[in-house]
Amino acid sequence: MKTLEFESGLDPRKKLMVMLFWTNRKAARTEGCAPFYIKKIITPDKTYTQEGSKLLKLSDEILDELEKNIADDKPLEMELNIGDEVIETKLEGNTFTVSTTKSDVIEEEIMEKLTTELRKKYPVVCESFEPRVTPLE
Repeated sequence: MKTLEFESGLDPRKKLMVMLFWTNRKAARTEGCAPFYIKKIITPDKTYTQEGSKLLKLSDEILDELEKNIADDKPLEMELNIGDEVIETKLEGNTFTVSTTKSDVIEEEIMEKLTTELRKKYPVVCESFEPRVTPLE
């Protein structure tokens, strides 16, 4: 498990997307082109999980709640999956924690990249990423 304390002026949605994108991108280095899944999202008020074979996507309702929790410095936990790797993340205030089940190297790479990206006014997030984790309109 690795923890990063940071300062960032990013809005809550951008902060969330930067963390999800770089977690996905760094895990893909070892897991290849395996699909990236959000398995579970835990907020202080609600837990979101996949329903049957339907993938968990960041709907407008879920995004609104996540953004509010991030803005209010409330804890947000996610369980992500890519290939054989299970990744657990937690964001609370200006602290981000990541834990992987298979590779500690992924944890280190995620933290190194987020250390750089969270300081930027315009962090790098691939344009095609957000539509993959949010439902089609």
